[in-house]
Amino acid sequence: MTIRTILVDDESLAIQGLALRLQAHEDVEIIETCTNGREAIRAIKTHKPDLVFLDIQMPGFDGFSVVQGMMEVEPPLFIFVTAYSDYAIRAFEAQAVDYLMKPVEEGRLADALDRVRQRLSEKRQVQEVEKLREVLAEVAPQAMNDFAADDDAPASNRFEKLINIKDRGQIFRVDVDSIERIDAAGDYMCIYTADNSLILRETMKDLEKRLDPRNFQRVHRSTIVNLSQVRQVKPHTNGECFLVLESGAQVKVSRSYRDVVARFVH
Repeated sequence: MTIRTILVDDESLAIQGLALRLQAHEDVEIIETCTNGREAIRAIKTHKPDLVFLDIQMPGFDGFSVVQGMMEVEPPLFIFVTAYSDYAIRAFEAQAVDYLMKPVEEGRLADALDRVRQRLSEKRQVQEVEKLREVLAEVAPQAMNDFAADDDAPASNRFEKLINIKDRGQIFRVDVDSIERIDAAGDYMCIYTADNSLILRETMKDLEKRLDPRNFQRVHRSTIVNLSQVRQVKPHTNGECFLVLESGAQVKVSRSYRDVVARFVH
């Protein structure tokens, strides 16, 4: 599996240094380098890379503007590379795979690339399943129906009952039913229970697979709520509302997830 990669930085020495470190990773192919955000957007749309290493502070379009410029196309994976630590939270909110500080350490770079490989592998597995569905639907409709039935069959035993979370040098075994809500910031999840909050390094997509959707639903792009913890629905403006949880915490439900609220009012 080759990782087709674009490097974006307004400093040529930074591009050269990163390219040199990437030589140790034989599956990384640098297909383009860019020195500003406008070049980067054009190159990404033209070459459709798997991965982009993206500087944040650049003249004109900064790194976040490049990410926003990808809204109309399927975006690649992004790793932000910067000399400043101030943008870390915003970078994870932009769904970055990782956030590397200059000068880039080889160990941190290797860890980031491992996460990229995992993400790409999962994406390609999904694509293979979709191809299989298309073939089955065309040549064996009945087999496709059976395949879909297996997919939708109850499988409550496949969902987690306990989640192990390594946080602050300790391992916590958290009863899933005790989780009130989960907030995402990139590859980090903040897990809230009635009496604790813990940080889990995992993507929201992966964590959702481990939780029973009958109990845990996304109510915002970056928030999952345990429906059994909801005690009140408070209407808000523009079709949005707030869920009041057992602890008294209030979680905003965006308009895109109004169907989640419908189960409480019908």
